[in-house]
Amino acid sequence: MSESTHSVTDLIIIGGGPGGYVAAIRAAQLGMKVTVVEREHMGGICLNWGCIPTKALLRSSEINNLLKHAGDFGFTIKEFSFDIKKIVERSRKVANQLSTGVKFLMKKNKITVVEGQAKLQGKGKVEVTKDGKQVADLTAKNIIIATGARARSLSGLEPDGKLIWTYKEAMVPEAMPKSLLVVGSGAIGIEFASFYRSLGVEVTVVEVMDRILPVEDEEISAFARKAFEKQGMKIITGATVKKLDKGKDNVAATIEQGGQSTISTFDRVIMAVGITGNTENLGLENTKVKVDRGHITINQWCETGEPNVFAIGDVAGPPWLAHKASHEGVLCVERIANVKGVHPMKADNIPGCTYCSPQVASVGMTEAKAKAAGRAVKVGRFPFIGNGKAIAMGEPEGMVKTIFDAKTGELLGAHMIGPEVTEMIQGYVVARTLETTEQELMHTIFPHPTISETMHEAVLDAYGRAVHI
Repeated sequence: MSESTHSVTDLIIIGGGPGGYVAAIRAAQLGMKVTVVEREHMGGICLNWGCIPTKALLRSSEINNLLKHAGDFGFTIKEFSFDIKKIVERSRKVANQLSTGVKFLMKKNKITVVEGQAKLQGKGKVEVTKDGKQVADLTAKNIIIATGARARSLSGLEPDGKLIWTYKEAMVPEAMPKSLLVVGSGAIGIEFASFYRSLGVEVTVVEVMDRILPVEDEEISAFARKAFEKQGMKIITGATVKKLDKGKDNVAATIEQGGQSTISTFDRVIMAVGITGNTENLGLENTKVKVDRGHITINQWCETGEPNVFAIGDVAGPPWLAHKASHEGVLCVERIANVKGVHPMKADNIPGCTYCSPQVASVGMTEAKAKAAGRAVKVGRFPFIGNGKAIAMGEPEGMVKTIFDAKTGELLGAHMIGPEVTEMIQGYVVARTLETTEQELMHTIFPHPTISETMHEAVLDAYGRAVHI
């Protein structure tokens, strides 16, 4: 106890990921004295083991794809190869650079960072321990829990870190497997499937739902499946992995589909079946904080059942996205500070991006959800093959789909697949935030030649006015 420090502060944030560190910076900007408790790495999973390092890996696979088609662009490359150790090393360097950048931002904003495991000890009190010893005793009026989440595991299919991987092991392979089974076809599963397939691995994806990328619009899912299968990926939908039998250096998977079971052997397996919140060992049992199915229950202002205790990001439930966590961090802090004009988050305005090849991005309602909500809709579609820039880039595979309310012209949803759509989706996100109708989008001038023109054409098409198809 002699080494422990006692500190009184305005706000304690438990977790230094994209929710916690952004909340801390906003609180500091508003004049609060802030302490962040982080048990592992500043920047959290996103910067260290998620969003950022995976994008570095996928950039390498994009370059690999370009080199494969160098002849189409007038280049002669007789032979090329890749070094997986160097690809992984670059990914780790990118992650470390950004994690260091977050530490700098903490210093710049005069935010105290305490390393260790935080535990609530009663109203406004948090104890921090490290290696079994108490290192800090903190007191604050408000506490934000931003502890993130970890990979969910299924009974009997638990990862062992050697033959059966989570995203962590999948990101740092010592050698490339010849064959790979990916269980789950959400964003994480499909990104890894795309990365490994691009680098020559025989990839099989098993999805329990009737289609891959099940949260996306059905047309986009179908387009993605066709593109992945064309690349040589094997996709099995409406199926479950019943059993994983580990051998010396491979895994025999029992896959059940339509009542039929088959056994196939793979060098490695990646489990990508969702995540569960880090709610353990936080002292929540002594509070009115409610945990439901592995996630903390919050209201529109990120408030839990315990007064002055808030929760943001992955620990507070889906969508499990870094930008959702950051936005919640800002609105939560502004709510605490009574900033005028702060709005609760509209979940329908959160974009989703999957960085596979081709990329997938969306915002708002799918066509099926819009119809299920009783909306009369107008739907527009535009293929990349009708876009000059996409053809010039040598990437004419893709499409943009827009969904409008037939009565009001409200943009209900936008769904895209193709090159750089993860960058372009923001145009539709801004449009939804500004409550734009089809009229404003039609009157908007899109630069030529760009692939963003497909966005304009997909709006025009919904109203029978597309020009280039």
